[in-house]
Amino acid sequence: MAALPENTVSTPPATPERPMIEVILDCLDDAKAEEVVAVDITGKSSLADHMVVASGRSQRHVGAVADQMVTALRDAGYGKPRIEGLPHCDWVLVDAGDVIVHIFRPEVREFYNIEKMWQADFAADAH
Repeated sequence: MAALPENTVSTPPATPERPMIEVILDCLDDAKAEEVVAVDITGKSSLADHMVVASGRSQRHVGAVADQMVTALRDAGYGKPRIEGLPHCDWVLVDAGDVIVHIFRPEVREFYNIEKMWQADFAADAH
């Protein structure tokens, strides 16, 4: 007997049910990240819609938070984000596309203070 043809209709990839920013903020809360600040940068930058800054207690905690975020984003249907800084874990950047997440050790975060720069009201915003 001849084999029946397999179903050739492909199903489209599942669309994520929750907004990416929610997935990320919930993940940071679950991972016990500290001092989480979410900044809406829509209109301030074409890089992303949101920037999130958080702290980990140690290099190990920073790396664990980043790893947990990759898993949470993948499980929610967002694929795998790009990651920088994992070998040293002083400052890990997770680029998920619409949301960029910075996870710092407290001393490094205090030194760079990047959330202050993005939260500032720019003179162009006043016009």
